[in-house]
Amino acid sequence: MDAGLINELRDQYGIVFNDIALLDEAFTHSSYKNEHKELALKDNERLEFLGDAVLELTVSEYLYKKYPQLPEGKLTRLRAAIVQTKSFSSFSKEAHFDQYIRLGKGEEQAGARKRLTLLEDLFEAFNGALYLDQGKDAVVRFITQVIFPKIDAGDFSYALDHKTNLQEYLQRNGEVAIEYHVLSENGPDTAHRFKVDVEADGKVLGTGTGKNKKAAEQMAAAEALASLGADDTLLPQD
Repeated sequence: MDAGLINELRDQYGIVFNDIALLDEAFTHSSYKNEHKELALKDNERLEFLGDAVLELTVSEYLYKKYPQLPEGKLTRLRAAIVQTKSFSSFSKEAHFDQYIRLGKGEEQAGARKRLTLLEDLFEAFNGALYLDQGKDAVVRFITQVIFPKIDAGDFSYALDHKTNLQEYLQRNGEVAIEYHVLSENGPDTAHRFKVDVEADGKVLGTGTGKNKKAAEQMAAAEALASLGADDTLLPQD
């Protein structure tokens, strides 16, 4: 196993595997295994299966506790936005896992190291290995650093569509003028933040921040709903 991965896991996330063979398996693609049959390696497909289930459970538990008033349908949509290829592949790259996956020559030449589905599978496999090595609490500690802060920052709020909910709530008795205004835009490209407020008939109801304008608008709408005492459970359900 690459010493760089071992050091990075320790230094960045406080993770030290007891069974290095599990970590080795998590970062072994089937193409690499097939090209090195003499090594009798295991690929990460079974760990991927396990990690998928572990991540869905831990994310579901976090959402269940964080949003006690959110109905099942909206919890499901929010979880789906988090537990998907685009999200998991992004988490995998942020953790630099793409640098350490072992690929066969053909897959390497085909650019598989950048393939979103492969990075998603790798993220799941790693968490499956971590679960087997140290249990669910270790997985929770890891994704508390990687996933939960993004949930708290509203990166997935688009899945709840607070803007539509706010519009439906405010206009339930007739037309209301709803406007969103960008208050500020700052930060480097890697950590760009927008601040937005939402007004209804000229009155500011809420403000929100996000890495893009849409995310900030969703957060502003969510704050407006809360300020109006209009939790999502009070709005039309699926």
